Amino acid sequence: MRYNLPYQLLADLVLALHFAVVAFVVGGLVFIIIGNLNKWRWVNALWFRLAHLGAIAVVVAEAWLEITCPLTSLEMWLRAESGATIYRGGFIEHWFQRVLYYEAPPWVFVLGYSLFGLLVVATWLRFPPASKHRSLNAYQKGKEQ
Repeated sequence: MRYNLPYQLLADLVLALHFAVVAFVVGGLVFIIIGNLNKWRWVNALWFRLAHLGAIAVVVAEAWLEITCPLTSLEMWLRAESGATIYRGGFIEHWFQRVLYYEAPPWVFVLGYSLFGLLVVATWLRFPPASKHRSLNAYQKGKEQ
């Protein structure tokens, strides 16, 4: 079968973007925890923490509302337009099945996303992001020493 190459390339780019978002959500939490334990200031930058919290909030909301991720929908549409085979279900479910040969009902993924989201919120509370007020206090304490 011949594929329509521009659509196939765009689908692959969307897949790469989707993977980057997943890596940001999972890796971001790892960096926040490790970074705070090692006193890395950048992991508490407000923009980084808000982006991370927003990303997992979208994932959890999509799961609870049973909404297919727009990146998954776009990738599937591009693959269909290219003439390639498309997969059913969501991005994470598909790749877990492909990589780990693991199948589970949708509620398992909703629960997993929700628990991960709660872990992000708990991390936010345990290691709050830097505010201008906190940053100024830290600067002044360092200046006094």
